[in-house]
Order: sequence, then structure tokens, then C-alpha cells
Amino acid sequence: MTLETAQQALQPLREQIDAIDSELVKLLAARAKVTAQVGQVKQQFALPVYVPEREQALLHARQQQAEQAGVSPALVEDILRRIMRESYATQDNHFVCCRPAGGKVVVVGGAGALGARFVSLLQRSGYQVAILEQQDWPNAAMLCQDAVLVLLAVPITLTEQVIAQLPPLSPHCVLADLTSIKARPLKAMLAKHPGPVLGLHPMFGPDIHNLIKQVVVACHGRGEADYQWLLKQLVIWGAEISFKDADEHDQAMQLIQAMRHFSSLVYGVHLAEEQANLPELLALSSPIYRLELAMVGRLFAQNAELYADIMLASSDVAALLSRYQQRFSQLLALLQAQDKAGLMAEFAKGQAFFGELAEQFLQESKQLLQKAADGRS
Repeated sequence: MTLETAQQALQPLREQIDAIDSELVKLLAARAKVTAQVGQVKQQFALPVYVPEREQALLHARQQQAEQAGVSPALVEDILRRIMRESYATQDNHFVCCRPAGGKVVVVGGAGALGARFVSLLQRSGYQVAILEQQDWPNAAMLCQDAVLVLLAVPITLTEQVIAQLPPLSPHCVLADLTSIKARPLKAMLAKHPGPVLGLHPMFGPDIHNLIKQVVVACHGRGEADYQWLLKQLVIWGAEISFKDADEHDQAMQLIQAMRHFSSLVYGVHLAEEQANLPELLALSSPIYRLELAMVGRLFAQNAELYADIMLASSDVAALLSRYQQRFSQLLALLQAQDKAGLMAEFAKGQAFFGELAEQFLQESKQLLQKAADGRS
């Protein structure tokens, strides 16, 4: 069979595929119209954009249908998750205001990247939003007058200083912060303001487009009943709220944030000092190593001062990293001694610690790697 004959045989089949793909595009457009209407109903009745139970039920039903039709359930799940991500975006234009009387919100640091994100969300929810920046402090009392919420979105190193500078707030005004450490800012806010106080930590950066499935840690301060509207507003925006004690939060962040950022910093600086050829490393990397390199490289696209502040936020971080350095040295000694049994014994410690989660992480990482491979040209 010649190549020309093969092309002739393929042509009608390709035309069928093109026609089917065209119908898929039409179906996607029709679905988008319906999801936009869903968003309007949710806004009308103050329902959250993201409802995990509904999403899981939808995925489960379509996966079963796919299996019966001889289609890969995993393929259907991937497609639907991507479609749902897009549909959430169509519901992200306007939100219901969860405080019945609305009111004025002051975002201290609202011109910054993260502050601006919350300014936008609050404005789209119908609040009157004022921004308080450094040049506005002479007018702080006037700006904060009658505010129902004063939200602090300033650098870690300035948070306590800014709290101390705040003018007296209305007794029912909620004072909240978005700092990535919680114990010290929460203590400072409780000392400054006799009214309701709430500590918040958005577990995402300012580059996110919406709050769908984004985790926001909440640490209770005082007057819980008075800030329920704010917590509900976060849920309406699509966030998942995780309630934590402030000290427990800070201890966890040492492992989740500070240690990981420091490790990425060291690895990135090491690559620079070794004068590594990044294009060559990428060309030779399988998807998993490409992802790991991307996560390190992502750090260096961020604000250096912000990440330095996170790593320096607690003196306990240095002690934690010293212990990490000791363990690194212990394992390096096994490597230098060519002690295979010793290395395998350390590996076994990790296996025992992760337990069943290791298999779960393996499956999750496989899905991520497949998507990474799909996106590579």
C-alpha cells in the first residue's frame, strides 16, 4: 500500500473526526450557557460557586457511563474536570453580598498583589471598598470610620507595626489579616481592637484567578458570631476553609512553606553556582523531573522579599533546618561510604512513615505527569 493510498483511506475517517469535534465545540458552548445560568441562580440564593458533593456525584455518574460505553473513565474525568474549571470561571463575575447591610471594607495594602485580589472579590460582592496605603495614613481615621471590616494585606515584617498604627475601630468592625504566620499578628490584633478579630491565611499566591478549591486557613480570635458573614463570603467565592489554632498553623507552615522554600532556594542557587545548562536539563528531563525543576524555577519568578520574610518569620525555622541539615549529612555519609544497606534502611523509614499515602501520592502524581506530558510540544 502506497502512502497516497493510505492518505485516501484516512481522509473520510478524518472528516468524520472533524465533524465530531465540531459537534463537541457546539456542545461545550451550550454547556457554558447553562453553567452561566447556574451561576446566576447561585448568586441569587447565596450558594457557593464550588460544591464538592455535586462535583463528585457528577464525575462518578459520568465515569460509570464511560465504562459502560467502553470509554476510559480516566479520560472522561480529565475532560470533565477541565470543563468544570472553565465553567467555574463563568460564575466568577459577580457574587452575592453575605453581609445583609453590605458596608465599607478597608483593605490595608490593597494596592499590593494579594490585597488587590481581595479588593476585586469584595467589590464584585457589592461592598464599598477603600484602600489604605502608606501615603494614606494621615487620613486613616477617616478611611476606617464606620468600616465593617479592616483587612490587613501587608508584608509579614510590617504587619504588627501596621496593627499598632490603626486608628480606633467601630466595636462591631471585624479586624482580620492575611499574613502567612498567625500567632503574633493575632495576638497584636486582639490587643489593639476590642471587637471581633479573625486571622486568615490564603494558601495561594496573587497569581490565582479565582478562589475555587483554594484553601484559606482561619484562626479564631474573638467575636466569632460577628465574622460569620466573612467566612461565608469566602465559601461563596469558592474557598475551602480550614480552621486551625494559630500556634498549630505556624508549626505546620514551617514544614509546608518555610522549609520547602529554603530547599528550593538552595537547589536553585546550587544550579546557578554549577552553571547548569537549563535548556539541556529540560530537554533530557522526563515529565516528573521537568515538574520538579519547574517548581524550583517558579520560586525565582516570585518576590524575593516576600519569600525571605516567610523563611525568616520564625526563629524555629532555623532550628528545623539545622535538623534537616544533620539528616542530610547522615545520609550523605552513607552515600560516601557506599553503604547500600544503610540507604535502603533510611528509605524504609520513609516508606513506613508515608504508609498508604505513598500509593495515593503515586497515583496523583501519575495524573499530573500525564497532563505535563500532554502540554509538552
